[in-house]
Amino acid sequence: MWKVTRRNFLIKTGAGLGLALGLGWVGKKAIRGFFVEQADKGALVQFSTDTEPQYWFEIQEDNSVLFHSPKIEMGQGVFSALAQIVAEELEVSISQIKVVHSSTAHGPIDPNTTGGSDSISSTFSQLSMLAALMREMLRERAVVLLGVALPKLIAQNGYVLGQGKKISYAQIVAKTNEWVLPNEEPALKIPEKYKLIGKAIPRVDLESKVRAEPIFGIDATFPDLVYATVARPPFFGATRGAVNAQEALKIAGVIKVVEQPDFVAVVAKTRYEAILAKQKLQITWTNADALIQQKDVNDIVQIEKGELTVVQENGDISELTDSKDTITLEFYTPLGAHAQMEPNGVTAHYKDGKVTVKMSTQSVKNTRNEIAEATGLLAEDIDIQPTFMGGGFGRRLYTPHAYEAVVLSQEIGLPVHVLFEREQEFQNGYLRPPTQHRLSAKLHQNRIEAIEHQIASGDVAFGSSLVPSFAPTLLGADFGAWRGGLFHYEAIPNSSVKYWRCQLPFFTSWWRGLGLMANSFAIESFIDELAKKANQNPIDFRLAHIKQDERGQRLVGVLKEVQKMSGFGQKTLPVGHAMGVACATDVNTPVAQVAEVKIENGAIKVLKVYCAIDPGLVINPDGVKAQCEGAITMGLSASMFEELTIEDGKVTPNQYLQYQMALIRDTPDIEVSILSTGATPRGVGEPPMGPIAPAIANAVAALTGTRMTKIPFKQYQFS
Repeated sequence: MWKVTRRNFLIKTGAGLGLALGLGWVGKKAIRGFFVEQADKGALVQFSTDTEPQYWFEIQEDNSVLFHSPKIEMGQGVFSALAQIVAEELEVSISQIKVVHSSTAHGPIDPNTTGGSDSISSTFSQLSMLAALMREMLRERAVVLLGVALPKLIAQNGYVLGQGKKISYAQIVAKTNEWVLPNEEPALKIPEKYKLIGKAIPRVDLESKVRAEPIFGIDATFPDLVYATVARPPFFGATRGAVNAQEALKIAGVIKVVEQPDFVAVVAKTRYEAILAKQKLQITWTNADALIQQKDVNDIVQIEKGELTVVQENGDISELTDSKDTITLEFYTPLGAHAQMEPNGVTAHYKDGKVTVKMSTQSVKNTRNEIAEATGLLAEDIDIQPTFMGGGFGRRLYTPHAYEAVVLSQEIGLPVHVLFEREQEFQNGYLRPPTQHRLSAKLHQNRIEAIEHQIASGDVAFGSSLVPSFAPTLLGADFGAWRGGLFHYEAIPNSSVKYWRCQLPFFTSWWRGLGLMANSFAIESFIDELAKKANQNPIDFRLAHIKQDERGQRLVGVLKEVQKMSGFGQKTLPVGHAMGVACATDVNTPVAQVAEVKIENGAIKVLKVYCAIDPGLVINPDGVKAQCEGAITMGLSASMFEELTIEDGKVTPNQYLQYQMALIRDTPDIEVSILSTGATPRGVGEPPMGPIAPAIANAVAALTGTRMTKIPFKQYQFS
């Protein structure tokens, strides 16, 4: 057991779910099947810390609790939900808890990332137990300090009470020099006893944001801070040649031009001076004779090109090949940007062989390891201090600018701030990959007899520094690309999902929901077409193909709930209006949505979206609703408006002004209903991204008879 002193509560957590892979006796096919099954259920990622004890909670002198969160607050409300979990078992009020990001110098260090909709689901059990253990340690110390038997002591609002006596947690800590863990794990509360979990409690980070406090990566600072801009490749495949810095060095405020093997940067007293000087750099960029064009991208990402992997296969779909009754449709989605509000920024201060890094990152441990590998510094000498994020969406899983800032601080002996310019966010970050989908099916007696989904996509997880280089060989299919691409209609007797890996000559990777939006758009649009062929109500048709097991019943539940909310197929709509329905199950969370649309000035106008979700145990219903509203709005923006193309190796557009996104006037009224089945939480942040595009497409098809098969929908005009 760990022994600890004074205010710092250290504890070694048990290991999370492990996945040991043995190629010799299991074989690739078995591994791939197990991985697909577990990943589809959201069961692969569980939270565990490193083997060393970590700081989780600190009791302050004012009897407040400082909680070091391993998960990063990027607008999703995770600080508030985690505070509720801690307060519930620790028996303190929410107002007594202050949540801060855990730095790598103090821990706990998240071995995974903040992403994948698992911030709550992967920490709930362990965090509940940690808080309960701390509560019991405080109660046991109170036995000695109060002279009252343990069964007669209760913990309440940061105090231990019994037989007319009372002592605060802070007083117990002040009078204790050594702690010992209880011999037995405490029993956790049952849901019926919850006082805080399940309540709509205001966000704990609200005040700092309303007051515009400097809490984001772009705000991070140190005394004597200087600013750097990095000259990044202006087109895909560009190789840096000679650098002439004479004119740049003439700009007032410039401190130094730093040339490294893989980057060139200008360091100046102000950011404006650094940007001006960077524009004066004369750099020779080679390989301009092999510039990639959008046509090249379209030619690469095609079904029957690239490397084929069968992701899922049930029964026999051979009849689809030969039957004249086979129904086939193809769908397409384009390149997309993260377009988060805050560009990526980092501040690094190197001194005496150690470095402190303040930045917005979704991948704290990986960022530290990359810095260590690139600089030769020991990991324990690198303190990553995460900041709040002005949006993440997967963009902050890739953090090479952290290494750049550290190297620059080493070079000039001052703290340095490096910021991606907006054009660099588009050109030099990474993109959501384009996709092609081919769905084929055969109906028998108005039921789906056989169905196939073929997916062609650029990389999502493969190629990322977060995924081992052997993953493509071991797994075959990129789990990010096929996410959302499996059939949740498990009563279909014969089904197959095939993935074609199409490698592009530029970096595509993580984006909110990974492949969920694209795959759901294709599958749910196709299901609606099959329902039309069968002359059936789209919801009834879906219900008929859902397996009657626990997972299927939850999907049935959200479909019936969204029908009840919207009156889909049951109420008369105004002339010129129509509704469309779609559903998805992602990270074991089912979501169903109905979109109501009309045509206005030849374009689609989404009027209202109804959303029913079952995320298991709900920690904060306001947080769940906010996540649904955010995901629906982002998915609507991506499906209706957003698109990038490649011209002469450059991403276009590369600015907010030209990159069309949904505006307030495009945002519909959103109504959310939360079902809650189960005693543990499941993911929320990404599942609502799945149904929105097909719900809109299905509504438009019902209204106009036009089946939209390409995103973005702005390319379709209606009379």
